[in-house]
Amino acid sequence: MNLQSELNNASLFQNLELLANQVVEGFISGIHKSPFHGFSAEFAEHKIYNVGESTKHIDWKLFAKTDKLYTKRFEEETNLRCHMILDSSASMYYPEVKNLSLGKLNKIGFGVLAIAALMNILKRQRDAVGLSVYSDSYNFYAPEKGSERHHQMLLAKLSELSQETKPAQQTETYTYLHQIAENIKRRSLIFLFTDMFQTSADDEKIFEALRHLKYNKHEVVLFHLLDRSTEYHFNFDNTPKRFLDVETGEYIDLYSSNIKEAYERSVTAYFEDLKQKCIQYKIKYVEVDVKGDFSKILNTYLVERHKFV
Repeated sequence: MNLQSELNNASLFQNLELLANQVVEGFISGIHKSPFHGFSAEFAEHKIYNVGESTKHIDWKLFAKTDKLYTKRFEEETNLRCHMILDSSASMYYPEVKNLSLGKLNKIGFGVLAIAALMNILKRQRDAVGLSVYSDSYNFYAPEKGSERHHQMLLAKLSELSQETKPAQQTETYTYLHQIAENIKRRSLIFLFTDMFQTSADDEKIFEALRHLKYNKHEVVLFHLLDRSTEYHFNFDNTPKRFLDVETGEYIDLYSSNIKEAYERSVTAYFEDLKQKCIQYKIKYVEVDVKGDFSKILNTYLVERHKFV
């Protein structure tokens, strides 16, 4: 049995913590051959031992592996507070996937696993993490904490979301972002995972809400999730198809090739407008293809954390 292959194909619901750890470990090993040298040592919340310091917190197991002295960093030495916001409306469950796994994710599955991976890093660094989830209501809020019990509670909620079979049909992103902003009292690094689809209102209202999130000197990163092949390039085979809006129920029957060029021009213009608005409001915009890997998410976190602290 190929254990790695089995884990990749395992149910996301049953193995979210293991898969998140796999994503993070793969990312670390991709930066350096050894997870105990250079940046990765700092990343794992160790620091080089300096002569004259107390030997109380030396990591002797790490010394046995590396023949170098490192001391452990503890919670009081870090001060990052991070809040994750996840859009769980119906459009986030595209494309339809019966059994989510590392190699087969829709937008909600990618968002869930990305957040779990970031939580894994924050846990290693003993930083505090909170979570907000919205769809047709602001249906889940957990303040920033760093305990193991809190971590497991958030993982359970994320797993529950990834298995939802009847997601909310409508959403008003701007309404709930305002409410979330009111809940985050202390300066935090905020990550928003959304596909930027909403049932009503214009984009300007969303950016007003994002500006509200910036209140109290929060830093905001917008991870714009999409299936790039179909949602950006409109790559469908040229047979008649019915395209259904899962949030409004409206549909249209057509051949994809008849509107592909016009669709792509329109989407490109929309994305450029989003990027420019984010620049204007000093919000970090990151487009993420859910068919890709998690390196863009984790690299963005590392850069933003460094700037934040």
